[in-house]
Amino acid sequence: MRNKFLIALFALVTLATASANAQQKIGYISLDYILNQLPEAKQVETELTTTQKQYESMLQAKAKDFQTKLADYEKNAATMADVIKADREKELQSLQSSIEEFRQNSATSLQKKQQQLLQPLLKKIEDNMHTVAKENGYAFVFNYDAGQGTTPIVLHAPEDANISDLVLKKMGVTPKPVTAPAATPATTTAPAAAPKK
Repeated sequence: MRNKFLIALFALVTLATASANAQQKIGYISLDYILNQLPEAKQVETELTTTQKQYESMLQAKAKDFQTKLADYEKNAATMADVIKADREKELQSLQSSIEEFRQNSATSLQKKQQQLLQPLLKKIEDNMHTVAKENGYAFVFNYDAGQGTTPIVLHAPEDANISDLVLKKMGVTPKPVTAPAATPATTTAPAAAPKK
C-alpha cells in the first residue's frame, strides 16, 4: 500500500514538473480491457480452468479417502487394539497433512502457471503500448487498472487519453464495443472494460 502511494506521489511530482516545463501528452490503457479482448487470453483462461479442475478433482478424491477412513475409524475405534488405533490415528493425521499440503501446493502451482502463461501476453501488450505511445506522441502512459479488487490508478482522465483501442488495433485485434461503464466505485473490483473512445 505504501509502495503504491509512493509511486503515485512520484508520478504526480513527475507530472507537475513535466507540465511546468511543457505540456506533454499523457495517456492510459486498461490492461484488463485489453486482456479480455485478446484471443490468446481466452486460451490462457481455458488452460488455467482445466488445470484448476484437475487440482480440485484430486483434492476431492483425497478428502473423500480421508472421510471414508475417518468414518471407519470412528465406527470401529472402541473395538480396536491400542496399537491399531494409534496406527489409524497416525494415518488420519498424515492424510490430513497431505490434503493441506496439496491444497497449498496446487494454489501456488496455479499462480505460477498463470504468471508463466500471461507473461508473453503482457510483454506483447507492453511492446505495442510503447509503439503506440511513440507514434502518437505520448510522453506518459499509465495503466488504468491497479489489479483486481483495488482502486484504479487513474481516477479521472479525458476519453481521448485512453489508448487501449489503439493498442488493440496495433496488435491486430478489432476492439469490441464496451458493454459496461469503465468508471466504477473504489469499493468494487477493477473495471472489466476501458472507456469507449
